[in-house]
Amino acid sequence: MARRRVGRTMRSQSVLPLRAGHRLPNSLSCWFCDFRIYAFNDRLFSFGWRHARFLKVWFAIGVAFSFVALIGSIMILLWELAGNFHLGREISVHDHRSVNWLFGTTSLVPGLSLSVMDTVIIVFSTLFSVAIHELGHAIAAASTGLQIEYIAVFLAIIFPGALVAFNYDLLQSLPRFSMLRIYCAGIWLNAVCCAVCGLLMFCLPLLLSPLYIHDEGPMVLEVPPVSPLSKYLTRGDVILSVDGANISNSYEWMKNMQEVDSRKRNDPYSAQNSHSQAVNHGKGYCVPNSLLEGSMTLLADDQFSCPDELAAFTSLSCYNSSSLIENRNGGSENNNGGSENNGMETKHCLIAKDVIKLRKCGDGWLMTGKNNCACSEEESCMKPVLIPSMSWVEVSYSSPYTPQCSKPNERWQLQSYESGLMSCGGTFVFLGDILTMAHSLQLSSYRPRLPFMIFSAYIPVLFEKILACTFHVSATLGFLNSLPVFFLDGESILETGLCYITWLNTKCRRRVLQFCLVGGTLLSTIVFLWTFYCVLVIHN
Repeated sequence: MARRRVGRTMRSQSVLPLRAGHRLPNSLSCWFCDFRIYAFNDRLFSFGWRHARFLKVWFAIGVAFSFVALIGSIMILLWELAGNFHLGREISVHDHRSVNWLFGTTSLVPGLSLSVMDTVIIVFSTLFSVAIHELGHAIAAASTGLQIEYIAVFLAIIFPGALVAFNYDLLQSLPRFSMLRIYCAGIWLNAVCCAVCGLLMFCLPLLLSPLYIHDEGPMVLEVPPVSPLSKYLTRGDVILSVDGANISNSYEWMKNMQEVDSRKRNDPYSAQNSHSQAVNHGKGYCVPNSLLEGSMTLLADDQFSCPDELAAFTSLSCYNSSSLIENRNGGSENNNGGSENNGMETKHCLIAKDVIKLRKCGDGWLMTGKNNCACSEEESCMKPVLIPSMSWVEVSYSSPYTPQCSKPNERWQLQSYESGLMSCGGTFVFLGDILTMAHSLQLSSYRPRLPFMIFSAYIPVLFEKILACTFHVSATLGFLNSLPVFFLDGESILETGLCYITWLNTKCRRRVLQFCLVGGTLLSTIVFLWTFYCVLVIHN
C-alpha cells in the first residue's frame, strides 16, 4: 500500500517526513523506518520540467478523474455497508462482488495455496504499481517546478508503503490547482496503468497468435497429485466439453462448472429425495430396453448399491408428455421422474462407461437444443442415482500432444467408441464436489501450434497473470488512495478541494475535513474487515 503525506496546514501535523535537511540514507524510530532514494531526483525533475506544458494538461485530467473516483469510492463503500447490514438473509461471499473484484479475491479457493510463481508475480505487480503511483507524484511536482527531496520506501508499525517527500514551504506556496495536480497524479497514473493492462490483455490473443492457438479448448498445464482428476488427465490434455457443452477456454470451464453446481443445489428433486439417495432428475441416457431387461434390478432403497464397475440408474420420465410410460418390470413411470412398482423405485445396475457412450436425454445437460423426450420407442431415458452431496459431470478430452497423436494427419482424428476408448482422448464421469474438482486443475486458454513447443505452454499464462495481477493491484492502490481516510492521498485531495468552498471559513473547513476523514476511515475499516472475514472465514 502506498502511503504519503506531503503537506498539511501546519508543519507540526506532518506524520511522515516532508523535507530532508541532510541526505540521510534512512531513518529509524520505534514505529517508523524508511529507506531513502536520491538517485532519481535530477532526472525526474529534468523530465517533468522539459515537458511541463503537456504534463500540466495531462495531470489536470487526472484531477477531474480523482474527484470522480473519490465520489465513486464513497458510493461503493456505502453500497457494501448496506449489504453487510441487510438483515434476514444468509451471508455469502458473493455479497461483496465489487470489493472482491477490486482486490482480486473472487478466485480464492478453500484449501488451495499460492505457488511460488504466484507469490513472485504478486510481489512484482505490487512493486511496479507502487512505483507508478509515486512516479506520478514526482513528475507532476517537477512539471510545476517543485524539486522532490527524495523517494522513500517505509514501514510504519507493520504497514509497508512508499512516499515522495517535497520541500514543505515550496509546496504550500504553489497555487491550489497545482497542488491538486500533484496529489491526484498517483491515482491518475494507477488508472492509466489499469487501462494499459486491460488493453494488453484484450490484444494478447492477437499478439500471440503466430505461436499459440486461443479459445479452442483449455489445455491442462498441471494436475496436482491431490486433484480428483489426477487419474484421468495429464499435462497437455485439452478439455473438449462438459456435459455435452463445448468448452473454448478456462473461463468457460469455470462458468460451466459453477452452473452445474448451481443446478445441483437448486434441484428440488434432490431435496425431496434427501432422506435416502437423491436422483439427478435432469441428466439421462437413452438406454436400449434389451440392455435393461438383462441388467440387475433393485427394488428396495436399502439395496441400491450395485456391484463394482456398475452404477445404479432409474427411469427419467418425459416432462412434456402426459402419458405414462410402461415400465419394463410391470410398473409405471410418473411425470416426476420416478417409477412406481408396489411403492418402490426400480433401479438398474448398468456399466457406466458403456452408458455414457449412449445418446443423452433430459433437461439437466448444459448443451442446448435437446429434446427431453429424445429417446426412441426401443429405448428408455435412464438417469444416474446419486446421494445429495454428489454430482454427475461428464467430461470429454483429447490428447493432441502425445507421440501417437502429434502427427498432423492424426492429431485430431478420434476413433469411434467401438473399442471403448478414443485414440487421442476419451470421456469420463466425475462424481463428487464439482467446484473443488474444477479449481484443482491449472488450465490455459492458449495452446502451442506445434507439438515441440509444449514446453512453452506456461508463457501465455505467465503474461496473463502478470497483467491481471498488475491490473488488480493498481486498481486497488488507486481506490485506496481516493478514499477520504487519514494518511492517504484522499486526505490531501479533500483538504485542498475544500479550500474552493469560499463560503466556509477556516474553522468550518477543518471541522468538515475531520468529519469526512473520521467517517471515511471508520467506514473503510468496517467494510474491508467484514469483506475479508467473509472471504477468508465464512467461505472456508
